[in-house]
Amino acid sequence: MKKWLTGLLALTLGVGLMGCAGKEQSNHTPGEASGEKVLLKFATWGNPAQLELYKGLTDAFTQEHPNIEVQIDTIPFADYQQKMSVLAAGQELPDIAWVSERMVPQFMANDILADVTDIVQDDAFDIDDIIPSTLELFRQDDKLYGLPFSTPPSVVFYNEDLFKQAGLSTPNELAEKGEWTWETFEEAAKTIKTSAASSNVYGANFFRDWKTWIILASYSWSNGSGPFNPEMTEYTWNDQYGVETLDMLKRMMFTEGSHPKAGEQVNFESGQIGMIFDNYSFVSKAREIQNFKWSIAPMPSGSKGSVPMMGQAGYVLFKEGKHPEEAKELLKFLAGKEGVQKTSAFFVPPRQSVLNSDEFLSVEGNPDAGHIKQAVIDEMPKAVVQPGHIRWQNIDTEILTGFDELFAGQGEPQKIQDEVKSKVDALLSK
Repeated sequence: MKKWLTGLLALTLGVGLMGCAGKEQSNHTPGEASGEKVLLKFATWGNPAQLELYKGLTDAFTQEHPNIEVQIDTIPFADYQQKMSVLAAGQELPDIAWVSERMVPQFMANDILADVTDIVQDDAFDIDDIIPSTLELFRQDDKLYGLPFSTPPSVVFYNEDLFKQAGLSTPNELAEKGEWTWETFEEAAKTIKTSAASSNVYGANFFRDWKTWIILASYSWSNGSGPFNPEMTEYTWNDQYGVETLDMLKRMMFTEGSHPKAGEQVNFESGQIGMIFDNYSFVSKAREIQNFKWSIAPMPSGSKGSVPMMGQAGYVLFKEGKHPEEAKELLKFLAGKEGVQKTSAFFVPPRQSVLNSDEFLSVEGNPDAGHIKQAVIDEMPKAVVQPGHIRWQNIDTEILTGFDELFAGQGEPQKIQDEVKSKVDALLSK
């Protein structure tokens, strides 16, 4: 079996929750039937707003299961994979945890995930409501080892005020006419820059933190290529489209000035960026913006159409969990319709009934529902799930080193990509 790896997201917090209300004996978990007090440990990497939502969810759960206390432990995303490895080695894994798409194959290979296939037989859970493709990540040998809660495609967040000031059609309008391409994207970024009243305004920014290079893979995917071959045994971003990706970035940074230079901390919320690429989940932060009008649009199209990057996160139980039955009840509660409906305020839901619901589309502060349908719901079938590998951290470091050379003006795109290929291929062959 191929082994895969990596980590992703942020923030630290700890919450212990307990409720008190009864439930009929027929619905009790084993611990409740005996009156035994049970502590479930639940690991996440959520931000404060997301954790507040989960506080409410677990509070509702403990009201139904008064003998169960849920302790939410948050681990910064950058440290999450390593922390789980340390906990596994010390046989101290939590009962239930968030996982990203890159972690699941690795955890399966290490045989630390609990089989939750029997949930499929629970009619009340309604597994048929979950979009089938979102379950594939968690399936192996006809068994199910987790359930999804977030399936966000990458989208373009754009400042509508800056588009209007520049006299431009919006990305949504262009996409509707089939004219939202990488060429019109770059031209829009350039026009926003040249028409802006301030030199601190930029047309676009590809990087959330100068490390999120993977979203740039959409350029290659939309032209039928990608950074890696399908088997994840070869780095292929030294081809035409990988070189064109770096050429575009170099041009926007150093010739057109429409993209910030490396190290400049100019975020979308400041109103000084015309467009950013990010997962739809960034909408929870964008809702707080008051000083300009914004919305979302699909990723630009290449010769093969638009192809967003798909992130995926889910819940898993661990084999060594001390309270498997109670943890499974919490899993069903969180991944059930009510739980997914609540978490859809932050995450693109994997349940069809929730994805198309007014509750998901009409969260206060959301962009126009038609734009969500255009940029998210209609684009999800086209999305490519983020790649991963057992040596992903090393691979990521080598690719970022290539970007650093570009940022410093120390090499041409083809030479940089060829050098990265030689280093990454060596890692992929180990």
